[in-house]
Amino acid sequence: MSSGVLRIQGISRESTSAKGIPYFRDLSNTQKNKDFWTHGAVFTSKDQNLNKAHVQHIEARLVGMAMTAKRCELDNANQPQPPTLSEADAADSEGFLADVLLCLPIVGIGMFETVKASGPKARELFLKAKGIEARGMDTPQGFVVRVGSRIVKTQVASIHTYLANLRNAMLQKGIFEDVGDAYRLTQDYTFASPSTAAGVLLGRAANGRVEWKDNKGRTLKEIQEDEAGGS
Repeated sequence: MSSGVLRIQGISRESTSAKGIPYFRDLSNTQKNKDFWTHGAVFTSKDQNLNKAHVQHIEARLVGMAMTAKRCELDNANQPQPPTLSEADAADSEGFLADVLLCLPIVGIGMFETVKASGPKARELFLKAKGIEARGMDTPQGFVVRVGSRIVKTQVASIHTYLANLRNAMLQKGIFEDVGDAYRLTQDYTFASPSTAAGVLLGRAANGRVEWKDNKGRTLKEIQEDEAGGS
C-alpha cells in the first residue's frame, strides 16, 4: 500500500488531498461523499517512498498555490499547515511536487499556475464596450486579462449561469473590487478562452474573438486568420 496525492475536479470547484492511506480508499470515500466532481488525478511514487509527512507537505503547497492563483473554488475549508520536515525530506517532497506540476497541464489542469501575460511575443489586446476598458493577452495557458481592467457591474438577465457564477465567485474572492461605476480586476487573471473573459467582463454572452482587438482595431479572429494564412 502506498501514500499518494489525490486531486478531484468539478465545475467551478476543486479539492486537493494528500493522504497517508491507500489512495484508492480515499477515492472511494470521495465518490460517496462529494457529488460535484467529474474526474480526478492520482499521483503516487513507484518506489513507495512517500510517507504521510511527505504528502501533507505536498498538500499544503498545492492548496496554497491554488489559493494564490484564485483560478478555482477550493472545497478545502482551510489551508493545511505543512509538517516539520528535515532538509532531505523537504527536498524529496519538493521534487515530487515539481513532477506533479509538470504533469498536470498535460491533462488540462492549470489551477495551480499564476500566469503572467508577458514576453516579447505577447500581443496586447483591448476590449472597450459599455463604458469599460480592459487589456488582455492570448497565451498558451489561456486568455489573460490584465490587472486594472474594468468589469461591467450590471449583468444582463439572460446571462449564462456559468458566467454569472464565475463573476460572483471572483467578486467573493476579491479578484474584483468595487470602484463605483464598475468593478476593477485586482490581479492578472487567466480565463479558459477569450469568450469567457469577454463574457465575464461584459456581463453577457460574448464572442471573444470579435470583442478583443489590437491597437489597430483588428479583431482577435482577424489576427489569428492572418497568422494562419502566413504560416
